[in-house]
Amino acid sequence: MKTDKQRIGQWIRRFLMEHLVGERNLARNTQTSYRDTLALMLPFAAQRLRQSVDHLDIEHISADLVRDFLQYIEQERDCSIVTRNQRLAAIHALARFIGERSPEQVAWCAEIRSIPFKKSSKPTMIYLEKPEMDALLNAPDRRTEQGKRDYAVMLFLYNTGARADEAAHVTIDDLDLGLSPSVKINGKGGKTRHCPLWTLTARILAALIAGRASHEAVFLNRRQ
Repeated sequence: MKTDKQRIGQWIRRFLMEHLVGERNLARNTQTSYRDTLALMLPFAAQRLRQSVDHLDIEHISADLVRDFLQYIEQERDCSIVTRNQRLAAIHALARFIGERSPEQVAWCAEIRSIPFKKSSKPTMIYLEKPEMDALLNAPDRRTEQGKRDYAVMLFLYNTGARADEAAHVTIDDLDLGLSPSVKINGKGGKTRHCPLWTLTARILAALIAGRASHEAVFLNRRQ
C-alpha cells in the first residue's frame, strides 16, 4: 500500500504552500510559474502512465518522463528554450525540496537534477545612438499636457533604465528632487533600488508633479 510520503501530490502541496510561500517567500510571479509547471506536468504524466493524477508516486516522475515532458512543451506547445528552462528549474526545485526532506529519495533527486538546461543563443542587443534618442525625445508636442507627460516618461526611462512597469508604479513619494536628486524604484520580487536623476530630469519631473498629492503616481495615464 502506498503511503502519503510516496505520493507526489502530497509533496507538491507542501512544496507550493509551505516552501515557496512560507519558507522562501518567493516572488508571486515565480510561485505562479512553478505552480503552472506542475499543473502541466501532472496531467502529462498521468496520461503517459495511464494513472490518475492522485495516484502518481514520486517514482513515476522519472528522469525519462521529465525529458519527454520538456520535449512535449517545446514541440507540441511551441514553447521557447527559455520557457523550457524555466519549467525545468521548477522541477529541479521540487526534486531538491523532496530530497532534502526524504533521504530515501536522494538518488531520485540527483537523477532529476542531472537533467541539463538547454543553451539558447542570446539575441543581439539593439540600442539607439544618441542622435536617434534625441530625435525620440523631441517627438512629443510639449506644448500640450500629454506631450509634457510623454516627454517626462521617455526622459525618465532614458535616465534610469527602468522598465515601463516600474516607471508606472513610481509615486511622488519615491522622488527626492533636492540637491542630489534621486528616485526609489520598486522592481521585481519586491527588490528596491535608488537611481540618481539628472538635473534636467529632476526639473522636468518637478514641473510635472507640481501641486499634486504625494501618494499619486508620477506618471498619470490619459484618463487620470
